[in-house]
Amino acid sequence: MPRPRLSRAFTAPWRVSRRAVIYVALALLTVAVVSLVVSSGHWLRARRVDLTADKLYTLSPGTLQIVDGLQRPLRLTLYFSEHATRDLPVLRSYEQRVRDMLQEIAARSHGRVQLSVIDPVPYSDDEASAEGAGLTPASGGSNGERVFFGLAGSAFPPGIEGDVAESVAPERSLAIAFFDPKRESFLEYDVAKLLYELNQGSKPRIGVISSLPVEGNPVLGQQPWLALQQLGQLFDVKTIDPGSLKQIGADIRVLLLIHPKHLSDDALYAIDQYVLRGGHLVVFVDPYAELDDTQGDPATALPPDHSSDLPRLFAAWGVRYDPHEVVLDRSHALSIELGGNSVSHPAMLWLDAQQLNHDDVVTASLQRLDLSTAGHFDLAPNANTRLIPLLQSSNDAEEVPVQRVLQAGDNPSLLLQDYKPDNINYVFAARLRGSFASAFPERAKQPGHLAQSAAGDEVILVADTDLLSDRLWVEPQAILGQTMMRPFANNGDFLGNLVDNLSGSSALLSIRGRSTSQRAFTRVDALRNVADQKFLQKEQELERELAETRQRLEELQPGKSGAHAGSVGAEQRQEIEQFRQRQLAINKELRDVQHQLNAEIDALGVRLKVINIVLVPVLVALLGLLYGWRRTRRNRQRR
Repeated sequence: MPRPRLSRAFTAPWRVSRRAVIYVALALLTVAVVSLVVSSGHWLRARRVDLTADKLYTLSPGTLQIVDGLQRPLRLTLYFSEHATRDLPVLRSYEQRVRDMLQEIAARSHGRVQLSVIDPVPYSDDEASAEGAGLTPASGGSNGERVFFGLAGSAFPPGIEGDVAESVAPERSLAIAFFDPKRESFLEYDVAKLLYELNQGSKPRIGVISSLPVEGNPVLGQQPWLALQQLGQLFDVKTIDPGSLKQIGADIRVLLLIHPKHLSDDALYAIDQYVLRGGHLVVFVDPYAELDDTQGDPATALPPDHSSDLPRLFAAWGVRYDPHEVVLDRSHALSIELGGNSVSHPAMLWLDAQQLNHDDVVTASLQRLDLSTAGHFDLAPNANTRLIPLLQSSNDAEEVPVQRVLQAGDNPSLLLQDYKPDNINYVFAARLRGSFASAFPERAKQPGHLAQSAAGDEVILVADTDLLSDRLWVEPQAILGQTMMRPFANNGDFLGNLVDNLSGSSALLSIRGRSTSQRAFTRVDALRNVADQKFLQKEQELERELAETRQRLEELQPGKSGAHAGSVGAEQRQEIEQFRQRQLAINKELRDVQHQLNAEIDALGVRLKVINIVLVPVLVALLGLLYGWRRTRRNRQRR
């Protein structure tokens, strides 16, 4: 018996209700997805995946250690002029990089770091707050507006959290005056350093051992050296007497050893053990310290010894240093006034950006350093350490005995006679990094003796002490009736950066320079290089033809051939006309090369646009259609 057919009136309500259920389900799914996307910005922030090639948005272990070790609540305020930078895409892109890093730090701090972003519009309270926090605006914004782009940080007493901090005065405030895109590779270090310093309750203590009058002489009215005065503004500087030195306390964050002379074995042993305990040491030695006032011995008629050295420690560390040799560099000789004349002194040097290590945070922002009668460092063949240069000479330098420099004191030009460059970049200052062995193995039985340091420890070596003296980097200048010291070199900044870098924790020191977010167009650069080669070939071809034409014209001059003057003039005009035609043809070929380069670059840009705008979406759509078709087919087969 045939099965009865259901009427349309009976099936229609079922179909309508099923469609409604599908629509309602889709609507609910859409609301759930949108809610998930909106809310995930907060609770998924710490679970982001960094897919960049150099892990630009992944915090280094050193930064995470500093963030996890915060003992007091911090408030960070990022000031960025949105309106003033609307025509500065590079700065806006960098601001996004800075903001992402700060948000990552705040997300991982478990509430100890509060971040806010403020746009200090002109003539507003926010602009005054940015200036009061120590930020430095840059010029060049839209409509001549000032551009603020810096970070202000405040530290509050432990236990103060949330809204309570708004009514409590901060214990300490610091700032990054301006985020310079040129320092992007040190962005993480600068931010981590700010966090570390805000978390500290007092100034780090710096120890100084020196045989030079770096602290001045109040009896003679001599002021402390300006470089040391500046350190006293940021650190607790303590002078250590080497005569009674038995041990260097753990409270000494950085030890400055300036021109060490005649140190006792006990003092050397104290320095040795300080380094092996992980202490941070900066050594300034010099083949000839010009401010050393040591007098000679009249009994022996020997000249005074103005050199300094640490032979026992250097030997244990694998360092080679000769206290009787000075580096000359005629390419960087300072001009000095001598006898009313300006002369170049190859033993007094100015170092520019080419001689500074701009991959190191200490020297990255420095532009010029002045040295005088400096020595150099090298590694011994059996060294287990690495020497990372901070300052070095050009390859036009020469090593000469100290005595030769002293003999040419009144006539520095004598140092240029028979000058023979060694074709070596001599290292004036460097980081010595590795595992250090004790220079006193015979004291192994003493209580607490250390025979070896941990791997990765480091000591800073500088082969000149004169760079710390005022005369090589500042000069007095009268301003409004007061004498001010105007710097013309970055010597003081160099010392400050050294101490600033080493006074941080081991976590801070472990943060190295990172890659920048800017990527070069390598394919475009390759095309330009090829075009430059073509240009160079065409230019050389033109120059050769020009030389040949000139030679031909000289041969056609009267008296150099038997031709009459009239015929000679005609031949000259013909040669000149031929050369002009060839010159026009070569210029046209040069333009064709440039047009070809532009065409290839434009074609590359078009291909990239087609791939990004057309091909990728089409592939995604095709994959979606294929997936949908296969799923539909599978459902039909199941039925």
